Amino acid sequence: MSKLQRLNREIKRLVDHPPEGIICYPSDNLSNLSINIIGPHSSPYEGTLFEMELEIPDRYPFVPPRLKFITPVYHPNIDNQGRICMDLLKMPPNGGWRPTISLENLLVAVQSLLGNPNPDDPLMVDIAEEYRYNKQEFERKARLHAKENGKLSS
Repeated sequence: MSKLQRLNREIKRLVDHPPEGIICYPSDNLSNLSINIIGPHSSPYEGTLFEMELEIPDRYPFVPPRLKFITPVYHPNIDNQGRICMDLLKMPPNGGWRPTISLENLLVAVQSLLGNPNPDDPLMVDIAEEYRYNKQEFERKARLHAKENGKLSS
């Protein structure tokens, strides 16, 4: 199956049957997608709409997509430029990307990461330490940051 066929199929599925709390649509071409993710339930981000960009590389699915947050997020695994530290976005041997991972699986994993930070693999060390040792303060700051920077979902 060609890259274009796979992308068409994956994007059609995301548009026709989006996972709960995730909206995906092509921006200017199939290689650039705009993503909206609603913060997961029972997290400091609950009810907040986050904007993201997803860029499909020429060698997809053998190379992972590039994904970043446009909306600022206070999170141990997301830096101030919106870059995400997540195993599925990295190539082996250090990462977990596999050509069998779909865009839908990847976006659901990012949404899950919002609600379940990984302080053992942080981009923001100070936030990871706060998450580990003062979770209540982390959640307060994350909630405030989400409220100030995100949009409330309806």
